[in-house]
Amino acid sequence: MHTDPNAKRTQCIRCGECCLGAAPSLQLRDLLRVTKGPIRRSDLYTVRLGELVRDNIQGKLRITEEEIIKVKEKEGRGGCIFYDDRGRCCTIYERRPVQCAAMACWDSTQFIQVYSEPKATRKDIIHDTNLLRLMAAHEETCGYAALDRHVREIEPAGEQAIHRILKILRFDHDIRMLTREKLGVDAGEMDLIFGRPLTETIPMFGLKVIREPDGSFLLTPKDSLHPP
Repeated sequence: MHTDPNAKRTQCIRCGECCLGAAPSLQLRDLLRVTKGPIRRSDLYTVRLGELVRDNIQGKLRITEEEIIKVKEKEGRGGCIFYDDRGRCCTIYERRPVQCAAMACWDSTQFIQVYSEPKATRKDIIHDTNLLRLMAAHEETCGYAALDRHVREIEPAGEQAIHRILKILRFDHDIRMLTREKLGVDAGEMDLIFGRPLTETIPMFGLKVIREPDGSFLLTPKDSLHPP
C-alpha cells in the first residue's frame, strides 16, 4: 500500500523539520522548565527590544517590539540544541516548551494561540539585584534604538558617529567580562543576561566588526544584509 505524498498530514511523522528550522521562544508558562529543569539558563539567549528577528508566524524579518527569550540553536548549522539528529527526537520531549507541544505543521491554529500568550522575559528568570543593575546599565548604553541612531549619523557625522558605535561595542564586550570575573557567572549565561554580543548582531545595520590583534574593534560596511 502506497501513501499519497500529497495527502493532508494529520499527525507527526518525526521528520524533524520543525526542530531543525528554528528553536522555540519561551512563554510565561515555561518558567518552571527553567527553574526546575530541564532547560538551563545557559541554554537560552535574549532577543532584545529593537533587534532584527525572523517572525515564525509571518515568515519574514521584523524588528521586535518586545523582549523574547529563545532556546539556543546548534552553532554553525542551526536547529534546536535539544534535537537529537541521529535519533530524530527531542531530548527533553516530556518537558519541552509549550510552543513545541503546540506545534503541528499541518495545522498552526494551536501554535498561533500559544504564541499570542504572555512571553517570558529576563526579569521573570533573573532576580539577582546585581545582575539586574548590570542589565539596566547595559540596556541604557547598548540599546538598539541608540545604536540605530548612531548608525544613521555615520554619513553626516563620519568618524564621530563611528567612534560612538565602537564605544558601545566595547561597553558590550567589557560588561560581559566584568560579570564573569567579578560575579562568577557562567559564561554560557551571558547571552541570556545581555542578549547576543553586538559584534554578532551588528550586521542588521549593514555593518560588520573585525577584531584586531590588539583587541580593538574595526567597523566596516557589510556587503549584504542578513539576519544575525
